[in-house]
Amino acid sequence: MHSTPDVRLAADIGGTFTDIVLDARGTRHTRKVLTTPAAPEEGVLTGIGLALDDAGLHFSDIDVFVHGTTLATNAIIERRGAKTALVATQGFRDVLEIGTESRYDQYDLTLEKPVPLVPRELRFTVPERVDASGQVRLPLDEAAVGALVPRLRELGVQSVALAFLHAYANPEHEQRAAAVLKAAMPELAITLASEVCPEVREYERTSTAAANAYVQPLMEGYLGRMAAALRERQYRGATYLVTSGGGLTALETAQRFPVRLVESGPAGGAIFAAQVALRADEQRVLSFDMGGTTAKICLIEKGEPATSRVFEVDRTARFLKGSGLPLRIPVIEMVEIGAGGGSIAQVDALQRVTVGPESASSVPGPACYGLGGQRPAVTDADVALGLIKPEGFAGGSMDLKPELSLHALGREIGDKLGLSPEMSAYAVYEMVCENMASAARVHAAERGAVIGQHTMIAFGGAAPLHAARVAEKVGVPRVLVPPNAGVGSAVGFLAAPVAYEIVRSRPARLDEDFDGDAVSALFAEMTSAARALVEPGARGAALFERRSAFMRYVGQGHEITVDLPDRTLSAADVPELRRIFEAEYAAQFARAIPAAAIEVLNWSVLVSTHARRPEMAPMVAPAPAPQPAGLRLIFDGRAEKKVEVPLYRREAMAPGARIAGPALIAEDETTTFISASFDAHIDGSGCIVMERKAA
Repeated sequence: MHSTPDVRLAADIGGTFTDIVLDARGTRHTRKVLTTPAAPEEGVLTGIGLALDDAGLHFSDIDVFVHGTTLATNAIIERRGAKTALVATQGFRDVLEIGTESRYDQYDLTLEKPVPLVPRELRFTVPERVDASGQVRLPLDEAAVGALVPRLRELGVQSVALAFLHAYANPEHEQRAAAVLKAAMPELAITLASEVCPEVREYERTSTAAANAYVQPLMEGYLGRMAAALRERQYRGATYLVTSGGGLTALETAQRFPVRLVESGPAGGAIFAAQVALRADEQRVLSFDMGGTTAKICLIEKGEPATSRVFEVDRTARFLKGSGLPLRIPVIEMVEIGAGGGSIAQVDALQRVTVGPESASSVPGPACYGLGGQRPAVTDADVALGLIKPEGFAGGSMDLKPELSLHALGREIGDKLGLSPEMSAYAVYEMVCENMASAARVHAAERGAVIGQHTMIAFGGAAPLHAARVAEKVGVPRVLVPPNAGVGSAVGFLAAPVAYEIVRSRPARLDEDFDGDAVSALFAEMTSAARALVEPGARGAALFERRSAFMRYVGQGHEITVDLPDRTLSAADVPELRRIFEAEYAAQFARAIPAAAIEVLNWSVLVSTHARRPEMAPMVAPAPAPQPAGLRLIFDGRAEKKVEVPLYRREAMAPGARIAGPALIAEDETTTFISASFDAHIDGSGCIVMERKAA
């Protein structure tokens, strides 16, 4: 019999803050501590210790620990991964350099392409060839593989990606090459493209394998140290990692396939927003997650975040597809920009105020932290405007120094543009809000969504301060700031299901002899592999299976995802497969193409526990606002003067309480700014609901 564990812990390591959420027998305790980049586990353990002290518990009392981190992403962006080599089929040394031969901006003569994770001097080839059907055309030259060993040693290679042509159809050569290298170099980390991404498209598969190999030693070392530190403290519960697709996976799987974790923190945020949307009965939601280093925008329809099969990391052009390194993994689809509380503001060569993507991170941090940071960040602008109370910042973990913010803003922006420090802060605030509004517009346009028809859900330490202004810019009429918004991603981790998705390539045309038996056998094999990874973590909970096909008209370049019935397929199912494909195609492109040939490229199986579906928030009667806890002077950039606004404490506001903007609502982990365009009330689940005032 499956029962809900009594004590569950979640930790989210961000670029600036590490967030801890402890659910202890119905009571929630949260903590926010600075991330420790040199040894991330130290910040996590410090935060856990503080939360356990708050609850009067010990490490041995924790039943489940759920963990998400941006370490893999940051390692790729900052190029801090292992020294990695690539071994490819002879003639395919430069797959990572050639890519798809497309230009993401064909008219830019100074185009910057993403720099491959493996430089050319660390890319090698060996004679072997398998065709697209899996038939061996040229046996693997194992002697050539063995001859690479002295060169790998000489170059100090720590990790190797093996990516042979058509290995998705027959992985035998990759497996043999791995065995030869491992026998000679047992310490070498080895990634097989046929395991990480067994799909067609040579560039994307090779790029994904290279990224996995690049971060594997780092992530394996970190996760190993974390597990050892927990054992030392008598932790005996289960440990899970959050994947980019929003599911939980075991520690061992995360160590083998760390590329699946690149978006784990943002995925937790999307799960959190989806839960809030279900509780508030919001059908169309724009989730806005702004932390210390990045801001994430995600569209959620009917409680389900948008998903994708390809994610780009380290884009050289912020909003342009094709300008980053493609990773072919299951991922919650969102747009992510360098616009967080720690994003650095400066004046560029054209005398414009720019914000990000460079971040002050946690070390040295924004100027107001007083830890040595000299350059102004978004948090400095918020402090200078009076939106953040300097005392007891981040759950009481630190006091900020406004005078350092004003000095940095004046020196780096005001003196160069002839602005006061306060107007400089207002310029930074406006620019970062415009950056996020632009990202939201682009993301909505790519998804064919009308942004003004959505409700915004704002969370993360910095989002509630900026949400009202971003909503004004994009035309969103309603904004929700949920309870525990400051640690939203970590709260989302606790609602994530244990899940794993496997995708395999096996091309099949519907108008030719459709081999239902072969497809069903492939599904059986994939289901068995996925269940083996999910069942230990499910601990007896009921599982469900979702089967999908990636289909297209013959001759098209890309596929759409179509859900399949969960049963054995046969040739008799071809008309039904055609019908469901054409229905999905027409929904996306407004028409189908009659009698055109259809093919399936990839098949997918997701095995998952059922996500907890929250209860809808109860209706509450309007209630008068509580007395303000005080008044705060904030700088109004439009009027170019300071104005007095009421400051409320969130915990003093009962469901139904209503206030008019402008106002501030403070809590331990964040502060919500209600602009003059909005009124606000507290709903039945404790959300701050901002609604646009009638014109």
